[in-house]
Amino acid sequence: MRRRLIQSTLAVVLVVIAVFGVSLVIVETRTISNSAQERVESEAVRLASIVDSRLFGAQQVDAEVLRKQVTQDRYYAVIRIPGESPIQVGTKPAGEVISATAPGEEGETVIVQEPRSSVTREVGRTLLIIALVALLAVVAAVLLAVRQANRLASPLTDLAETAERLGSGDPRPRHKRYGVPELDRVADVLDGSAERIARMLTAERRLAADASHQLRTPLTALSMRLEEITLTDDPDTVKEEATIALTQVERLTDVVERLLTNSRDPRTGSAVSFDLDEVIQQQLAEWRPAYRSVGRAIVSSGKRHLRAVGTPGAVAQVLAALIENSLMHGGGTVALRTRVTGNQAVIEVTDEGPGIPADLGARIFERAISGRNSTGIGLAVARDLAEADGGRLEMLQTKPPIFGLFLSRTPLHKPADDDEEPTVR
Repeated sequence: MRRRLIQSTLAVVLVVIAVFGVSLVIVETRTISNSAQERVESEAVRLASIVDSRLFGAQQVDAEVLRKQVTQDRYYAVIRIPGESPIQVGTKPAGEVISATAPGEEGETVIVQEPRSSVTREVGRTLLIIALVALLAVVAAVLLAVRQANRLASPLTDLAETAERLGSGDPRPRHKRYGVPELDRVADVLDGSAERIARMLTAERRLAADASHQLRTPLTALSMRLEEITLTDDPDTVKEEATIALTQVERLTDVVERLLTNSRDPRTGSAVSFDLDEVIQQQLAEWRPAYRSVGRAIVSSGKRHLRAVGTPGAVAQVLAALIENSLMHGGGTVALRTRVTGNQAVIEVTDEGPGIPADLGARIFERAISGRNSTGIGLAVARDLAEADGGRLEMLQTKPPIFGLFLSRTPLHKPADDDEEPTVR
């Protein structure tokens, strides 16, 4: 592309120089020739007037006197006076000459000649100047063409490299502009595409990480249930474990659908009115074996028969994340306590562990933030799931740790025995 730009620019300049240069040479040649002819004619008239004045004054007219009157030594003059011999002044030129004749008032004739070679030399000097100017124009055109070619070709090379990087999976925008509106427009489009691709890749990686994290523990629990089924011959136990396993499979399906929905639009929810007791009981049944295996307990207390607005599967996942967090990082008994504040149902999850360090308190819901060697994804995903249905997940206290899941609720007309009373379920 650089070569083509340089060649095209140079061709245009050469055509312009050829057209205007030839015209200028013709005009200058004619101008110099006409000027030389006018000079010779003027010299002839001047000498004729001098001869007239001397003849009229009865003064002597000879070669010695007239030699001093001839301008410089470039002219050859012949003066013919009636009845006298011709008077010659200067050296007679050889070759072609420029000649002019001027008659005098006393009957004399003055002939002035100039060698055409002087005109040729003047024309040659003029042509040399024109040629030098043309050469300078060509050099300047080449330099400008190279600069312009670099200015246009380098951005195109950069844009091609950017497009190639996008195709190879590197979506980093370059934010580089070139001062050419059309090229800057292409750069804007490529940077916008790079940002969209980066967001898509980030969303896909985030979805994969979230799915891996959220499905790991339920799949482990489901595997344990299936192992228990293979190890028992009691039909009732098999039926009970199979029922629990089917429930877990349904919840896993709901988790996958929820994660996919959040990856497309985090604000899209499918909230319904549901009974919090069912979700809490389900979590207690799933997590009790894991807590029992490490010598710990998980209990629930608080207000009963509460209904909340949300997605049961998402609420279950939030509680599972909080319970798993207490299992990994907490200590002692884990308690799930339900209460009401205003038009919201609150589920508090607390344990008897050392709590959360002060430096992590404000960042505990950020991704990749963890107090120990864990992924730091669980609490971040839990908050996203809670907010998708209009709820919120907050850390109410750091020592001992208390997490609160706030959900909108629908009033349930129950007798006065709905007043809060601690119970263990």
